Amino acid sequence: MSFFLIVIIIFLLLVIGWKYVSMQKLKRELNEMHDKLSNIIEQESANKVLMQTNRTSIQQMLIQVNRLLSHNQKVVADNVRTKASMKKMLSNMSHDLKTPLTVILVYIEKLNKDKTISEEERYEIMTRLHEKILNVIGLMNKFFDLAKLESGDDDFPIGRLSVNEICRKNALEFYHLLQEKGLRVEVDIPEQDYFILGNENSLNRILSNLISNAIHYGSDGGVIGLTIREVGENIAIDIWDEGKGIAEPHQDRVFERLYTMDDARNPEFQGSGLGLSITKRLTEAMNGEIKLISQPYKKTVFTCIFKRITY
Repeated sequence: MSFFLIVIIIFLLLVIGWKYVSMQKLKRELNEMHDKLSNIIEQESANKVLMQTNRTSIQQMLIQVNRLLSHNQKVVADNVRTKASMKKMLSNMSHDLKTPLTVILVYIEKLNKDKTISEEERYEIMTRLHEKILNVIGLMNKFFDLAKLESGDDDFPIGRLSVNEICRKNALEFYHLLQEKGLRVEVDIPEQDYFILGNENSLNRILSNLISNAIHYGSDGGVIGLTIREVGENIAIDIWDEGKGIAEPHQDRVFERLYTMDDARNPEFQGSGLGLSITKRLTEAMNGEIKLISQPYKKTVFTCIFKRITY
């Protein structure tokens, strides 16, 4: 056997040996990845698959596996939050319907059983009964409106809107109520007309919800304000008050459906927890965004920001 042939055989043996060692290393790395991934799945932990390897293909696979784990953990977390939100929503909805329905039942039983009621008392009870029924209908309408918005099953024509005109109209609609409550009104609407693409009914509802919210929860500050201002290429509408405000733990959650702060369950501050959620979804449907900044008894501002158009 020639020396050259021996060299070739040795070289081939070395290559085969290197390949074998390499395959065994790859097998160990894949087994290690498998074991770690299985452990993460079984324990439902938030860990990632971490291991050392100099193989580019394994490194790329680890990146994608960890991306998939992050996505899966986010989906699981979202699902947990959704379940908790639905549970709270059903609890709040049950409370908000049960209370007025119980009162309605009491009124009806009184009218049916008490034959000694005077006409004046009967009229008063009927008036209260009518108010409670309207409250229940209003709550149900809000709930179904929100459901339609979230499902996208709502007619939403978009057109050119004058922000100034719509804000003036909404400020005027609440002006007498604000005066009756002894609240100072500060309206800052520029002379220059600003236009956005949106839905007029939706913008009216956004403003109505925010002004009502400011009156309902911020009237102890003695002033309610509406301001229109430019923010770069956008238009911002601020609805503000100087009342008790919204504590920081609640600020990120006030737009959740049926989320209410503790005092909102008090009849004096009764709220359905639907208004701000509807407001947020209507704003987003017009490609806008809504923000909240609150400093108790200094200033609480809900700001809707929309893209300004110049035609």
